[in-house]
Amino acid sequence: MRKFTGTTDWGNSLLNSDEIFSGGSNRGRRICVVGGGIGGLTAALAFAKSGAKVELHEQAPKLTEVGAGLQITPNGARALEALGLGDALDAVGVTAMAVEPMDAVRGQAVTRFDLTGMARPPYRFFHRADLIEVLAEGCRQSGVDIRLGSKVNAADMDADLVVGAEGIHSQTRVALNGVQEPFFTGQVAWRALIDAPDADPVARIWMAPGRHVVTYPVSGGRLNVVAVQERQQWAAEGWAHRDEAGNMRQAFRNTSGRLKGILGQVDEVHLWGLFRHPVAETWGRDGVCILGDAAHPTLPFLAQGANLAIEDAFVLARCCSEAPDVAAALGSYESLRIPRVTRAINAANANARNYHLSGVARTVAHTGLKVMGKVAPSAFMGRMDWLYGHDVTK
Repeated sequence: MRKFTGTTDWGNSLLNSDEIFSGGSNRGRRICVVGGGIGGLTAALAFAKSGAKVELHEQAPKLTEVGAGLQITPNGARALEALGLGDALDAVGVTAMAVEPMDAVRGQAVTRFDLTGMARPPYRFFHRADLIEVLAEGCRQSGVDIRLGSKVNAADMDADLVVGAEGIHSQTRVALNGVQEPFFTGQVAWRALIDAPDADPVARIWMAPGRHVVTYPVSGGRLNVVAVQERQQWAAEGWAHRDEAGNMRQAFRNTSGRLKGILGQVDEVHLWGLFRHPVAETWGRDGVCILGDAAHPTLPFLAQGANLAIEDAFVLARCCSEAPDVAAALGSYESLRIPRVTRAINAANANARNYHLSGVARTVAHTGLKVMGKVAPSAFMGRMDWLYGHDVTK
């Protein structure tokens, strides 16, 4: 793995926009993107590559992202590579070798699903800050006007299209759909990073009754840790809430020494409550639209939050490029994306249950995973082809 230094030859790696966006309707259009996260930056880059004049407004004084690691699966990576970012992604990402469901109580692998046979692009692990920088540099090289410390209202922007990518607290979503209150799922999650220079490039899902932990390596010899517990005590939504590492360790006190050894290395941890939001009914109207968490906040049980936002951004830019007017493009965008994200969100919700099984149900599920891993390991990838095999660039 090479550390990205900003010296990648972007001119050679970026595809010609005519090869990506077969239309041409975006040429000369003025696009305003509100929000400088992964979805917003991808949208800004895609629109710039299709010939639009793009402004990106981020209210923070610098482009950054609270949190730690994330997984970019092949479906999301296809869009990023089509936008010319393949070399930069290779430079800062960790290529995943396998997914291992783990028995967190015994500290043993239930089975192993090999990822090395997947066609390019690979399944990768990233630190969020690294991916943000790759996207931001791509935007700069493509002429996007990035305005930091800029808090704007979508309704006040003078543009052919305003894209709301402000995340779960999106005011653009409220403007399009009204206030829609989420509900607490009865689950909380802790997020942390620890030093682990020798960690295997494997995503491990440590499953225990009523709780689970996901671990995988990111750049800099670190291990990303996300621990989820079912509980009724409410916690605020959002990643920036500090907590005591001892509270997380207490929640997993009855698990294996192997897992407790990992959690015992955590010094700094953030806690957030997991809330379910409905998929927005209206994604675009009157030259204003939403994408990513602004349209469909997703629970972190399928590693698809960032990937779905990336897909949204690419499809939105492509619909606008191919349609004669923005109104028609927004109709196509909404009809293409709602069934896809609804299926992914339902699958993520199902994982939240499957990871936390107990008793006979847990035994049956683990036995099924073992059989699949031994007898038909390719069946796992086949079951996930609807997700990982999806290609928004075609």
